[in-house]
Parts: sequence; structure tokens; C-alpha cells
Amino acid sequence: MTAGWETVVGLEVHVELATDTKLFSAAPSRFGDEPNTNVTPVCLGLPGSLPVLNRRAVELAMAVGLALNCEIRPSVFHRKNYFYPDMPKDYQVSQYDQPICSDGWLDVPGGSRVGIERAHLEEDAGKTTHLGGADGRIHGAVGALVDYNRAGTPLLEIVSRPDIGSAAEASAYVEELRAILLTLGASDARLEEGSMRVDANISVRPAGSDELRTRCEVKNLNSLRSLRNAIDYEAQRHIELYAAGDAPVQETRHWSEDGRTHSLRSKEEADDYRYFPEPDLVPLAPDDEWVDEVRAAMPELPASQRARLHECGTEPEDAQIIVGRGLAPVVLGAVEAGADAKRTVTHAVQNLALDGAELLGIDHLASLVQMETSGQLTATQAKAVLGIMCERAAAGTADPAAIAAELGFEAMAADELEALVDQAIADNPEAWEKFCAGEAKVAGVFVGAVMKATRGQADGQAVTQLLVQRRDA
Repeated sequence: MTAGWETVVGLEVHVELATDTKLFSAAPSRFGDEPNTNVTPVCLGLPGSLPVLNRRAVELAMAVGLALNCEIRPSVFHRKNYFYPDMPKDYQVSQYDQPICSDGWLDVPGGSRVGIERAHLEEDAGKTTHLGGADGRIHGAVGALVDYNRAGTPLLEIVSRPDIGSAAEASAYVEELRAILLTLGASDARLEEGSMRVDANISVRPAGSDELRTRCEVKNLNSLRSLRNAIDYEAQRHIELYAAGDAPVQETRHWSEDGRTHSLRSKEEADDYRYFPEPDLVPLAPDDEWVDEVRAAMPELPASQRARLHECGTEPEDAQIIVGRGLAPVVLGAVEAGADAKRTVTHAVQNLALDGAELLGIDHLASLVQMETSGQLTATQAKAVLGIMCERAAAGTADPAAIAAELGFEAMAADELEALVDQAIADNPEAWEKFCAGEAKVAGVFVGAVMKATRGQADGQAVTQLLVQRRDA
């Protein structure tokens, strides 16, 4: 950034909600199916079809709103009119001036607080694939294919206030928001699959000023890296325009992975969409009892999970990884069940970046760590058992003792291990002299020798303890 300027960013995050069916129809809401198979007359906007609101989508929207400290208010659906080939009705059903969630905030790790203007429900559009154009865009395309499977999928659009001051803060905000969505089970929040999409409204202003200058919206950023790069690029572009005596125009822009933004169209205003209340849907007014039911069913949120992990002695970076992987409940539960906290956290950070890890049972993880710390399993054996536990977690057959028995992992008898350590000392007299003289790092020579002799079955920590005992005897 050029000295004397500061960045101003507001984010609009579109999240596909994890419902079985679409927002207003019984069509399946699934990613990856054959094109144009998950459709009904409602999805296609056929004459005579009528929408029916998905109750589960409303509950997930309320849960997200409560997690973001929003007020849950009566809301009204509107028709937002515009023509795109992937909107078969030529309008989108959305919430306009009366959203279900309003006036909240999100505390971002690092200390800043970002205001939440609103979070409102709407239906997603279909997907258009342009053929032959650069970056999949319409310019230069020779044809287009439309898939309506996504049309009508429930979306929650979360709109922040322009409280974000840097690309790094924007990235941290999205990461924290994603962790909340995953914890609530509100969405799988996969940026790469489009179930979470970010639009960034970017402007700059003189440092220390509180004015809001002309902003540009960069659409559909599908990775944190793209988000950071687009903000930095666009902010610098604005600064250079002002420095040249010019000014940016309000418009929608596209981020290209060649490292630039490109103009798409002038920015639409609310009047352009000709909003009017959706005549086929009644107002949505959740009563206090329903809101309280949703609140009572919410799990512990990421900020609280991180705080409890810190209390267990977990480093902030490790706590962030554990929460981001959705492993905090099982890790905290295992520690509360008596597992060694340090070893449990080590496994979660180093060995549990695996599919199925979040499905591990608390008792199973606690048992594995206890088997390791008691000497029944070596660290290498525990890692191998843990991998199989993740594969079997969904089926509920992840008992570590049974898996260890299947693999033939048995604790080595003390006298057998002692004999192997003595043999390693005899075979490496020079290394033993150095170890006795205080060179602790040469212990690796003996540990390696014992591991080789036992094909990795020995416990390296136990070998080191025996070395120390013999040196101090």
C-alpha cells in the first residue's frame, strides 16, 4: 500500500446451506450429480408451480445469525428481477429490506470486530458454462451450457459492514466465518466447489479519514489466496487512479488468476432489480420459542473451543488448526476422559488431516492415546492404528485395541528391550562414550539401531530412558 492511504473492505459471503432439498421445492440439493437431473417444476419456474419454504433452511439461517450475534427478526421474501439464462424464472426469490438476521458482529482472531449488516435467505441460480472463452467467461465464447441442478439451492448471504482494513483481516474473517459454519453443520463451506463464495467491496481513503469513497465489487472469489490478492490489487489500482487525478467508477469486476481485475458491468442499484414482495409466500416470523429451540441445539462455537484448548496448553496456531478441521469436540472430549493433552493435540495436528477424522469417537481417541503413553504402543504404531481408526470411524468399528491386535502390535517385554539396548551400546562404543560425556544427540544412534532390530516396534522414548539409566548407573 502507498503511504497515506488505507483500504476499506466489506464482504458479501454466499453460503449454500446443508439441506437435503432446495429452498422452495423437494428437489435434491446435491453437488456433482448429472446436469439437469435435480429439478422440479418449481426449480424451472413452470406456470402453475408454487414454492413451499424449507423449514430446515430457516433453522440453519437462524443458527448462523445467532452465532454472529444478530437479531432474528420477521422477514419478507421479494422477487429480484433480472435476466440471466441460469435463472429460469427471470427473477430470484430473495429477502430485500426485511432480512431474517440483522445487526450482528464477528470477533476475528487477532482482536478486531467486524460488524454484520445482515444475513438473508435466497435461492441460488443455476450454473452456466461458457465454451471457448477465456477463463470460462462469455467474452469470446462460442456457446454455453446451462445446468439447473443448483437453481433453487438455499443460500444464506452474509453481508459485513465496511469494517475490514486489510487483505489479511478479510482472510481471517472468512476463515472464522467458515469455522462457524462447519461447527454448526450449516454448510460444508467448500470454496473450491462453490458452496461458499465471496464478493469483496473494495475502496480506499486517506489514512485517518472515516469517509467511504467509491467502491468496486469483485465477484465470486473462490479461495482465500484469490481474496487476498484481489483486495491488494484493487486497492492499489484505486490509489493509482486518485494519484493521477482520476477516480474509480462504481462497477462489478472479475478477478483473473493472471493477477488482475477486469470490468464486468456497471454496478446495479436496488431500483434496477424492481424488488416487490413475493406474492406466493407469506411473511416469515419465527416466534421466541422457535428461536430458543434453535439456540439450545447449537454446539460450542469455535472461539470457545479455542479458549478451552488454550487452557489445555495448546499453542494458538495448533488450536486454530484443530478447530478448522472440526476436531475440537473429540480432542477436548478425549482430554477430559483422561488422555494426555499434549499427545492428543500432537495427533490432531500432525496425524489427523484425514477424511473421517472428525467422526472419531471420544472414547476411541482417548484409549489410543492412553495405550501409547502407557507403552502398549509406540508412536509409530499409534500413528498406524490412528489411520485405520479414521477409515473405520463412520462404521463405528474404530476400537484401537482391536486394530492393534489385528496389526500384531504388542508391547515389547522389558527384558527383551533391555537386551537390545545393551547390544546397541556394545556395537557402538564410540557413540556411547560421547553419550556418557553429555552429547545427548548421539542417542539417535542407539534408538535407530534398536528400531532397525525390531522393525520399528520398539518405543523410542523407552530406549532413551534405558540409555539414561545405564549412563547414570
